[in-house]
Amino acid sequence: MKTTKPRKQRKRLHQAPLHERYKRFSAPVSDELKKSHNTNCLPVRTGDTVKIMRGDRRGSEGKVSQVDRKKYRIVVEGVTREKVDGTAVPILIHPSKVMITRLNLDDKWRRKMLERKGIGKKAEAPEEIVEKKEMEPPKKEAKKKRRVRKTTKKSGGA
Repeated sequence: MKTTKPRKQRKRLHQAPLHERYKRFSAPVSDELKKSHNTNCLPVRTGDTVKIMRGDRRGSEGKVSQVDRKKYRIVVEGVTREKVDGTAVPILIHPSKVMITRLNLDDKWRRKMLERKGIGKKAEAPEEIVEKKEMEPPKKEAKKKRRVRKTTKKSGGA
């Protein structure tokens, strides 16, 4: 965030446009997916299988059936609460409180993004980086001229 004031941070959180809210929907990824996709967290989408890590429903797993960007909550199948009259109501969960165990890769854009992340990390080994730095000629640093500003005292007239 650009500001440290809590009041402004809350205002930006609640007035954020949808493309910024999407980024805030990220959740940690399971160890198997970390190894295969080289990423620690991804935004949650409908169709992903998640495991709840916090709260009363901790340990339960299910598919994400709905994503509510306005309330910053997701709905997981099978995670419901029973009302007094006997009807089941889904429990809304914040995406940071879940862990993604299986990804929905139906979207081409998401697949391409994961491929970019995977290739970018594996392609450059530490030895290759050292060789690239040695081949580049050293850059000359430009000398900064220091500019001295003369101040004059103004006589105050009464």
